[in-house]
This record gives sequence, C-alpha cells and structure tokens, in this order.
Amino acid sequence: MKSYLNECLKISFALLLTAGVGGQIVMAQWSEQVSGTKARLRGVSAVNDKIAWASGAQGTYLKTIDGGATWQAATVPGAETLDFRDVEAFDANTAYLLSIGEGEKSRIYKTTNGGRDWQLQFQNRNPQAFFDAMAFWDAKHGIALSDPVNGRFLIIRTDDGGTTWKEVPSGNIPPAISGEAAFAASGTCITVQGRSNAWIATGGGAARVFRSTDGGNTWQVATTPITSGPNTSGIFSISFKDAKNGVIVGGDYTKESEARDNVAVTTDGGRTWNPIKSLPGGFRSGVAYLRGAKAATVVAVGPSGTDYSLNNGETWTGQGTTGYHAISSTGSIGWAVGEGGRIAKYVPEAPK
Repeated sequence: MKSYLNECLKISFALLLTAGVGGQIVMAQWSEQVSGTKARLRGVSAVNDKIAWASGAQGTYLKTIDGGATWQAATVPGAETLDFRDVEAFDANTAYLLSIGEGEKSRIYKTTNGGRDWQLQFQNRNPQAFFDAMAFWDAKHGIALSDPVNGRFLIIRTDDGGTTWKEVPSGNIPPAISGEAAFAASGTCITVQGRSNAWIATGGGAARVFRSTDGGNTWQVATTPITSGPNTSGIFSISFKDAKNGVIVGGDYTKESEARDNVAVTTDGGRTWNPIKSLPGGFRSGVAYLRGAKAATVVAVGPSGTDYSLNNGETWTGQGTTGYHAISSTGSIGWAVGEGGRIAKYVPEAPK
C-alpha cells in the first residue's frame, strides 16, 4: 500500500450559499485530492473529519487517516476483477466492502486491521440475485440489498458484525412492481438512521421508497414523484437528517442534463414524499446532509456537477460541472468520488 501526498488542488467553485442563513453568505468549495489510483470510484464512507474510506473498480479501496492530506490506495487480494460499489467504515481499522454483479460476483468483505487483511464474509449463491448496496447502524448491525428475486427485493441482515448474514423473509417485504430494481450507482440507494430505521430507494418500473422501523425485519412502501419507467431512471440516492426528514435524488442517467422530477423530500419518515422544484443540474446519483453553523446543507452530486440546498432540500442551486458519483458526510464535512480516481473534500465555512 503506497501513500500519496495530497497537493490540495483546490478548485474553488465558490459556492455562494445564501438561502436560509439569515441573509448571510456561507462560502464553501470542493478541494480535489490526490488519490493514487485511476480506478472509477463509486463508494465513499466518511467516519469523521480525519478518517474516510472509498472504493471502486478493479477491487480498489482507499483510506485516509489525516483528513485527506494523504490517501492510501490498494487492491483486495483475489478481488481484482470485482467492482466495489459500496464501502461502510467505522474507524481506521474496520470497514466493509460490497461488490456488485450477478451470482457470486456479489460479495461482502471485511477488514479489522486497516486493510492489511480482508475476510470474505458473504458470497451470493443465488444466480438471480444482484446486490446493490449496504448500510450499517453500527459496526455489528447491518443490512444489504439485492434486486428482486421471484418478485420481491432480497434483503439480508447481520447482527454480529457480518459473521453471519440472514435473509429477511420475503413475505415481510412488499412485492416489487414489474421492472422495479435498485441502482448500484453510489452505494446510497439504502440508508439507515438511529438504531432501527432503514429506507430503500428504487427505480426502473417504479420509483418508490421502502421503509422499516424494526431493523429491516418488516417493510412498508411509499410512492414518490421521481421520474420512472425506463430502466435507466428512478431514485439513485436517499439520505435522512433524522428519523423524520429526508431527501431522495435521481433522474435518468442517460439524460444527465434533464432537470425534471429528480428530487423530493419527506417530513414524516418516508411515509409520503413531496415534489419540489427539480435539481437544476439534472441527474444526480448521490446526496448527503452536512451541518453548518446555522443550517443543514444538503449536497447532491452527479456526473454533470453539484447542487446544494440550505433549507432541507426545498430549494436548490447548481454549482460547478465537475462530476462525482457518490458523496458521504460526517455531518460537518463531506467527501465525493468519481471517475479516474477523483476524490474531493467539501468543507462549508461558518457564516461571517
């Protein structure tokens, strides 16, 4: 594993975040960093202001323990052909990786020593399954999602840090609509909150949100106003600020600049979703909440740029055209990843 010095190529997109902060201006910027890889990156997990992990194609994973000043890039032995679309990390030593693909390509690995060794914890044996993403309430309790098998999403859970994974009974999950699936675009079509809340966002035949309040054991589903129909459209990312307030983003990835029916918010824990004015930048594959001094900033990213909101997703402003696939936040800062090993850090500044 090789360390690379981050030259802090600070690309100042001069985000003038003015709404919802008492008329004051909040300055922020993406600061691109040297990752040490050219692999396409689709997964990122922010642990705190110093530690973050990322993942991507060719069995690639990355880690920083100094706030992005340096990144260590490496490959999981034996996984060189796998595409790690999701990473969930808890400290500098403990992280999970999820690879996508049909049949046995869908796997979950875990390290407890900072990446020196990786244990294969789960390998899908169902030829019809295709795992998309995972999420963890804590280092012991997690959940992972596959596209529908026999008409229902396949969901697995662990309560022992991944030592065992058990399927949720299919009868506890509402049936999928024809053509409905989940997008393995950013590892964020599933999210969790608190000790037992979970949400799954879908697309294709329907753009819906499945929700659970009992640790993923039973599920209900709600419709949303996000565009759907073609298998290239729907909800790509979901994030919750707390148990009640959340946001979904998406669109059609074949129409990157189309700003139509690509964002909605909830204030009742995902039971209902309210359409709002579309994200100006078009299709977005990742969204996360960041908390500034006066307001919660919501940042959405996609291959055509970034959008932000300072009022919980009610209004948005587009900024920049540099593309990112995924975003993760510690609450105060965020990291985004994209093509060619791109990694950037986002730090909102307090209003002056």
